[in-house]
Order: sequence, then C-alpha cells, then structure tokens
Amino acid sequence: MRKGHFGLAVALLGIASAVAADDGRTLRNLDVFDMEWALGPQISPDARRIVYLRQELDIMSDRARTTLWTVNADGGSHRPLIADTGSYSSPRFSPDGTRIAYLAAAGERGAELYVRWLDTGQSALLSNLPYAPGGISWSPDGETIAFQMFVAGEPPALATPPPRPDGAKWAPPATVIEDYPYRRDGPGYLTAGHTHLFVIPAEGGTPRQLTSGDFDHGGRFAWSPDGETIAFSANRIDDPSKDLLESEIWTVDVASGELNQLTDRNGPDFAPLYSPDGRYLVYLGFDDRGKSTDITRVWLLDTNSGEIRNLTPDLDRSVNALEWATGADRIYISYDDRGKRVLATLDRRGGVAPLVDDLGSATVGRPYTSGSFSVADNGVVAYTRGSALRPSEVGVVARNGRPRTLTALNDDLFAERDAASVEEIVWESSVGDYEVQGWLVKPPGFDPERKYPLILEIHGGPHTAYGPHFSPEIQLFAAAGYVVLYTNPRGSTSYGFDFAAEIHQDYPGEDYDDLISGVDAAIAKGYIDEEQLFVTGGSGGGVLTAWIVGKTDRFRAAAVQKPVINWVSTLLTTDIAGIMSPYWFAEWPWEDVSEYWRRSPLSLVGNVVTPTMLITGEEDFRTPMPESEQYFQALKLRGVDTALVRVPERAHNLVARPSHLIAKADNILAWFARYREAE
Repeated sequence: MRKGHFGLAVALLGIASAVAADDGRTLRNLDVFDMEWALGPQISPDARRIVYLRQELDIMSDRARTTLWTVNADGGSHRPLIADTGSYSSPRFSPDGTRIAYLAAAGERGAELYVRWLDTGQSALLSNLPYAPGGISWSPDGETIAFQMFVAGEPPALATPPPRPDGAKWAPPATVIEDYPYRRDGPGYLTAGHTHLFVIPAEGGTPRQLTSGDFDHGGRFAWSPDGETIAFSANRIDDPSKDLLESEIWTVDVASGELNQLTDRNGPDFAPLYSPDGRYLVYLGFDDRGKSTDITRVWLLDTNSGEIRNLTPDLDRSVNALEWATGADRIYISYDDRGKRVLATLDRRGGVAPLVDDLGSATVGRPYTSGSFSVADNGVVAYTRGSALRPSEVGVVARNGRPRTLTALNDDLFAERDAASVEEIVWESSVGDYEVQGWLVKPPGFDPERKYPLILEIHGGPHTAYGPHFSPEIQLFAAAGYVVLYTNPRGSTSYGFDFAAEIHQDYPGEDYDDLISGVDAAIAKGYIDEEQLFVTGGSGGGVLTAWIVGKTDRFRAAAVQKPVINWVSTLLTTDIAGIMSPYWFAEWPWEDVSEYWRRSPLSLVGNVVTPTMLITGEEDFRTPMPESEQYFQALKLRGVDTALVRVPERAHNLVARPSHLIAKADNILAWFARYREAE
C-alpha cells in the first residue's frame, strides 16, 4: 500500500492521541502556530528603547514570520515599528539613535536594505542588490552603512555545447563542479562566487565593494571608532579548502581598500570588535590542536604595539559573543555553563563577573542553548530572556541591577494550556569519574504515584548542549503522557574542555554509558515504568539512538532522526567532510577503514531487535538520506520492524517550517504508540 510522505502520521496519529487524556488544557500540535519568540533585541545607544524581532509561525503560509517591534526599556510603549506583516531582520540603531537600519523583502526580490527615521516614521529603500545583504553595521558618524554580500563568479566549464536550433527544447546544460566545498546543507549546491564587504551611503546611493578575490569575508565585522577602517575575519590562504577552520583578523581601509593582516596563527580568529577609544581590538578564537572541539577564548590586541593577550585563560568555557559598551571599560560576553547561557562582564585583566544565566529559549524545536544580547552606551543590556516553560521574551538588565522581562508574548496561549514541568537531575556515570546533568520533563497533572513511560531524547552535535530551555517538541512528547529525559552526556559543551574532549576520535563511545546511566537514574525516581522505555535523537543524537539499539534491547521502540549510519559513506557525501575526518578520526578511511566501521551503527545492526523508525529530510546534505535508507533496508532484511519517514523540502534542520515540526513530533509519537502498552 502506498501512502504520502507523512502517511505514517495519518495512519497512527489516532493511536498516539488516545494515550493521553485531554482535559482541554493539554498542549496540542496545532498550538505550535500560536507560539511566539522574541529574537535579536537591539537597545538604543541611550538605553531608552529596544527594537526586536517578533517571530510568529503563520498557519496559512506554514512559515516563520518576523516583524519589527519596539518597547521602552521600562516596559512601556510596546508596539509594532512597522504596521505591515512582511518579514524583517537585522535591525540596527544608528549611532545617534535617531534611525534604524534593517533588512526586508522588497516585492518579488530578496532582502534589501532600508532605513527608518524614528521621529517621522518614514522608511527609505537604500539598495537594489543582486543578492541579499547581511551583517549590516553603521559607521561611527552615521553617514555610511557597511554590509556583506555574495558576489557571483564565473562557473567552471569544460566542453562548449553546440548551438541549439531556434525553438529547440533541449535538456538543461550539464553542470561542472571543480571547487570544494561544492554544496552546503540548507543552501544546496553552491553558486560560484564569494562573500565580500560593501559600503553604501546611509541616505542611499551606489554600493561600493571593499574586498575582492577568491576568498570569503563573512562573519561579524567592526568599524574603527574613527571610521577609517573595518576589521573582519577571513581565510585568505592560497587554498582555503585545505584548512576550513583557519581564519585571521584583517582590516580594510574604507577609502583605499588596502588590506592589513593583524593575526597569524594556526586556528580561527573571528568576531572582531574595537574598544571605544580604538586602542584595542578584541576577538574570539582558539589555537587549532586538531581536536574535535576546543575552547573559544577572548583575545585582546593592542592596536599600537600589536601585542596580543588571552583574556580568558582561566575560563574553561567557550565564549560565543561579545560587545563593548561605549561608556564602559568592560566587555560583555556570553558563554554556556552547565546547559545555561550566561551573560557576564569581562575586564582587561581577565576578570569575569556573571550578570544573568537565563539567556535562551530562542530556538524553535529542541532545548539547545541559545540567545543573544546588545549593550547600550551606559552598559544596560537587552537580551532574549527565556525559561524552561516559555519561549524567549525581551529582557533587560543593568550591570548592578536585577533583570526584568519587558514582554509577555505567550501569556495568552499558556493561560489556556498547561506546560509540562522541567526538573534538573544529576547522576554519576557508570563509566569514568563524571557527574552527568540532565532534565526530566513531566506531563501536566503529573502524579508521582503512577508509572509513566519514558522517552530518552538525545541532542545532536555531538559538541553542543541542552539546557533548561523551552522546547515545543519535548513539550508535545510530555503532553502525550510521557516523562522525557534529555541530557548532556560526555562530549557536550558547557562543562569544560576535558568533558567535551572525552569523545575526541571516540564517538560514539562512553557517551552511551552516560545515557544509559541517566535512564537508570530516572527509573530510580520510582515513577518510570521500566518496561516502557523509548529513545530518540537527531543528528549526533540519531547516531547515538542507532548505537543504543545495537547495544541493548531495553527500549520498546526507537526513532532515529537524520543519523550517520556508516561513517565512510557519510564522509564521502556530507557537506563537512573537510572537518569530519581530520578532526573526528585519526586517519582517512582509505588509510584505516576499520575505525570507521567500528564506530558505525551499521556494524551493530545484526544485534538490533528494537522496532526502529527513521526520519530524515530529503534535501539533507549533512547526514544525507542514503544513510537512513541503508539502515532501513538492513533492518528490513533482518526482519526488524521499521519505517522510513522522508520529509520533503527539508535539509538537516527538520523543523524549519511549523508543519514539519508537527510532522516530526507526531510521527515519533505515532511510532512509539504502536509499541506502548495501554494504561
């Protein structure tokens, strides 16, 4: 019998929905369309006003839509900045706070650059570009805006096709590929060309290209306080494909286009930022030691002497963002610590002083660490403030003040729906001397005297981290009557270098023991039915899910999401092959295939008896569909219950559209419902 891509969900959804009683307050899949997120808050230089992106999930277009809203720093005057319902991004205040530059779609064209005057409410379209701009930044005098844009190159060609007769309908011409990488997950097959820096007058005019050559000049960049140069990061070695992690800090003279290289070491240097007086340049980076993960540190470069110092040698956490308040002698940084994103200040002596630890809940899907912030001249910070029970809101905090939440975007939804509670749990792994942290999500109306089925949900990466952050997917699992355990096994970030590096060139491995120990710790709570255990995870978590069912038959069913099944075939089809093998394996597969096979879930397929579903995007170039197809066919040939769910129009991110998020959660719940005992 043939069905559509989501036929499994249609066939089984009735079973899944029948297992949890609905008192009218239970979260439902369509409630996803009523959730909203506050993203990318930007505070005005005088700290009086905040502009942010209000993300809604539109049920008619089945897409995320972002609109620009403003709110005063005291919480008053919360209103849309622009009345229409287009999709906007990257709002940035001018240095004097009188204007906001932003990106928005212009008719049928892609994103274009606009400026809005706050006193009159008038907006002007500044650009007419062949490709979408990004990374917009005002010059210190407010007269110029810098941005990045892709510049198409000449595609390679071998043969010259003969001329077609007039009116002939020939097949599309052949495509020649010579560059590497040649495709990226999400964008797909790449167009020849590179990303460069441009400037444009803030009142409109002709863009001027500042950088050139067969190199990409992407990521964050920064104007010098005098407006004469722009600092940026680039990998300008002769063949960037030979060392994909490499990058250095450069400056470009805005008037002449002359380049100057400021750093020179083996490893990435990126996200430069000038001090208010121009004396120093701070940036992020690390020495490349060939590890699959490392600690990103803050570096301070003296622009007079060229001396470089590591400002965070004693902070065993990766810094992921930094800002420098104009009127302060401190840098504001964020980093992940034990599953939470921390906002802190950093002085030039390396002193770190945490401010808040509740940045986050800004992702749609699973509870990954996330969040962003911006800083006013006086040090007041606007940030995405999140919790385990709500998506992100706009928060604000002064250096010596208490944080406040300025918005309440989801109060209307959760006045009608009950969120599942989230509780921290820690345990000692059965292997090695490690304490492992996780979170138990309990269904609304939880009764500790009952026995509940358990879902073990495993994050990807593997070098990422979950935390106490809102997750629509996990909330839907709990609403279906499951207790959900999600955790950070060894290899996860936010616990220091040693913990993350435990799986260097040994993944999957003892992270399996951390996960199984966590299941045992949850069972020890007394309210888990140990005969009804289920497991799922995506990407790196998909690898571990497939590994688990090859190691144990404890689980009644598994849902393997976008996995690596065979490391050799993945390496030769993934878009990150240039990073995967050199950093995750000691040798290339043609030099030692045994290690690739030892760590492949396919090597354990002969042990699998657990009913196992697979779900993967049809346009996934990170862990391509053939990985799931191999495993599906192997399980079928062995007679193991299995199903393959193919998600159309999706890359590695399975939840880019709301209906895909719903289909993913519903299919997993429907599969588990087949093997869940009735209560």
